[in-house]
Amino acid sequence: MLDMKLIRTNPELVKENIKKKFQDSKLELVDEVVELDKKYRETKAECDNLRNKRKTMSKEIGGYMAKGQKDEAERVKSQVAEIGAKLTELEALEEKLEADIRKIMLVIPNIIDDSVPIGRDENENVEVERFGEPLVPDFEVPYHVDIMEKLNGIDLDSARKTSGNGFYYLCGDIAQLQSCILSYARDFMIDKGFIYYIPPFMIRSDVVTGVMSFAEMEGMMYKIEGEDLYLIGTSEHSMIGKFIDTIIPESELPKTLTSYSPCFRKEVGAHGIEERGVYRIHQFEKQEMIVVCKPEESMDWFRKLYSYTVEFFRTLDIPVRTLECCSGDLADLKVKSIDVEAWSPRQKKYFEVGSCSNLGDAQARRLGIRVKAEDGSKYFAHTLNNTVVAPPRMLIAFLENNLNEDGSIRIPEALRHYMRKDRIDVPAAK
Repeated sequence: MLDMKLIRTNPELVKENIKKKFQDSKLELVDEVVELDKKYRETKAECDNLRNKRKTMSKEIGGYMAKGQKDEAERVKSQVAEIGAKLTELEALEEKLEADIRKIMLVIPNIIDDSVPIGRDENENVEVERFGEPLVPDFEVPYHVDIMEKLNGIDLDSARKTSGNGFYYLCGDIAQLQSCILSYARDFMIDKGFIYYIPPFMIRSDVVTGVMSFAEMEGMMYKIEGEDLYLIGTSEHSMIGKFIDTIIPESELPKTLTSYSPCFRKEVGAHGIEERGVYRIHQFEKQEMIVVCKPEESMDWFRKLYSYTVEFFRTLDIPVRTLECCSGDLADLKVKSIDVEAWSPRQKKYFEVGSCSNLGDAQARRLGIRVKAEDGSKYFAHTLNNTVVAPPRMLIAFLENNLNEDGSIRIPEALRHYMRKDRIDVPAAK
């Protein structure tokens, strides 16, 4: 959410930003919210004036009563009652105007960074850098589910019976592999100085609307029927929500946190859930990294965060590239975003396995996350989030890039301590 002062003083900048994001239908909202803000400030000033007047006149009543001037006291009481009625009416208008302003402010997109490439959609995202050689073996790489099934590592049929499409059972070595990858990701981030968390897996609506746009919420979140609770789509939601309505001493920044959670997503608009794949699913696990910092440090942290994901994947012998999201592909709260994509030897192309985002002060402004400077002044923090690893999508990249011709899976050095073996062999036929 933007600072209303910015929209009030520089509406053309806000409109130009909307155009860069190809959201021209929102242009009229800028003028609308400026007008509402004018009415709100006028109404608030009138309310403040009436409150002061009522306070002064109430003191007069006491003075008249002390002097025995009851008629004068009653006259002033009548005026105070009229002021009270008018004030009640204006306070209701003030509250409505404030709500209307916030509703619009929540859908006006954040100001993107000047370095963000301008483009309409994901097809115009820009490759930044590649890491590792994207190799294609001289043998055929099977579909990821076929690899898992050959290793007796996945059961989709039973999951369809219990839960429907978009769910799966992992078992045996593949289930162990996923758990080991997450354990390694946890330790990897702890070694980077991040504090490990396991957060709540459900959050209230005021946190949901604080961390994401309404459109994203509708397309992602599962609501708990009869309660003001939503299942999280990523632990970033609970972790940023942890700081709601807080004032953080500047000396405590940056806050560097890493969190594990299961994640639950509707995947609305995901072109259907695959019958046999695990690329788009309703339930998965993820290790996340979150930073709360001073505004002047957020871009440095942005670069550090996605570099950690690159480093993590390279330790598992998975080639990756970074891809900068263009203006039209940025979610409304984001200032800048870079996706990390892993190489798929089977598809001979890269696919997304993580996303790093700098949200500026948008989330902090929505959630009331402020910083108290040494001089006593207060300002909104900047927040960032990034995926460390999200199996099972990451499993696809891992299995394809570490597959041997006989169907066995090589375990990279970094993971052998966790798996307690250097390969996963194909079970003998029964």
